[in-house]
Amino acid sequence: MCVDSDAMLQTGSGKTGGFLFPIFSASFASGPRAPPPETPSMGYSRSRKAYPTALILAPTRELVSQIHDEARKFAYRSWVRPAVVYGGADINQQLRQIERGCDLLSATPGRLVDLIERGRISLANIRYLVLDEADRMLDMGFEPQIRRIVQGEDMPGVEDRQTLMFSATFPRDIQMLARDFLKDYIFLSVGRVGSTSENITQKVEYVEDHDKRSVLLDILASDPPGGLTLVFVETKRMADSLSDFLMTNRLPATSIHGDRTQREREMALQTFRTGRTPILVATAVAARGLDIPNVTHVINYDLPSDIDDYVHRIGRTGRAGNTGVSTAFFNRGNKNIVRDLLELLREANQEIPTWLESVVQESTFGSSFRGGGRARGGSGGAARGRGGNRDYRQSGYSGSSHGGGYGRGNVGYGSTPSPSFGGYNGGYNSNNGGNGGGSGWW
Repeated sequence: MCVDSDAMLQTGSGKTGGFLFPIFSASFASGPRAPPPETPSMGYSRSRKAYPTALILAPTRELVSQIHDEARKFAYRSWVRPAVVYGGADINQQLRQIERGCDLLSATPGRLVDLIERGRISLANIRYLVLDEADRMLDMGFEPQIRRIVQGEDMPGVEDRQTLMFSATFPRDIQMLARDFLKDYIFLSVGRVGSTSENITQKVEYVEDHDKRSVLLDILASDPPGGLTLVFVETKRMADSLSDFLMTNRLPATSIHGDRTQREREMALQTFRTGRTPILVATAVAARGLDIPNVTHVINYDLPSDIDDYVHRIGRTGRAGNTGVSTAFFNRGNKNIVRDLLELLREANQEIPTWLESVVQESTFGSSFRGGGRARGGSGGAARGRGGNRDYRQSGYSGSSHGGGYGRGNVGYGSTPSPSFGGYNGGYNSNNGGNGGGSGWW
């Protein structure tokens, strides 16, 4: 029996294999599926339109490329033809690829919408839908495109397809929103969801901004040879600036961020994987899903403002049972994440600096730290409710600021979850947050 699943898996635990294995197994068992009959209004012949049976959506170009490479391995010498489409690359080359055959499609939402509008891809034949890193796609601005793809095009309804959601973190508001895409789903968690592996040794150093470069040089000089080091920063400008600084100091480094061309991003990852440039300075574009062997050290040069992003960043090391090291540069500008960071270190049985516990206590009671100044923001990821291992359909969760029900903006659900999660017909109302009878996507 095919059932939907909402899976929260610890970083490095094999999410990609978790959805590729069952898709290929079911495809091999059932055989190729004939495309549906064409309608006269369609402007392209069947030979020019692709009818994939499996669709995998992911937020970044690098991640969909990685998924596609893994799918090619599973599909070797079989009838299943994987294809990949994403923005920033030559669309004509991608069109030629899908014309040669497209049974399993890995895509970013934007490029997929573009190809649907061009009449080159139809979703009418979809049997398996996968949303990888679903929390990022739904929470970081992809929601309208996802809703259009899933609910506004010709994709079969929730009862006629199998839908899987995978992520290492899944905040409760996104988990509740996931009900729109799944039917009576199984909630599965592996490891400490929203947490990190004990295979990663986490270190936190107090470093003022003006000292970061010199401390970074000291750390890189002390690293054993042979491993790869990933350095995370918050801005694209800092990524280029820090990469240039390291190269000036005769350290082979490169950078990756959203302003680089797709060719430059792919070249940076390639030289990093092969060890030609064993130091990669990256923004959040490299924080999710990328599986690069031999990353032995992750350095948070700039700490993120959300603990979930920290979890994903350090999850680039210590993967698949290997060990790794994470170093975070902390100063008073990061007080908004300090409580969640301390909790995370305790969960993973890490050594906690005494000064970090003092910062938490001082932050709790509103006192200053190292010369005054109030902390920016609140409790970071705690406001979003770090993914946890709980199935919130059964928890009767009630947000304290929403008067007894779940609320997100003007949207509300009653405090008692409905037993059916097949779409909006069970009670979505975009105007007043009540239990309405509206349908359609927004």
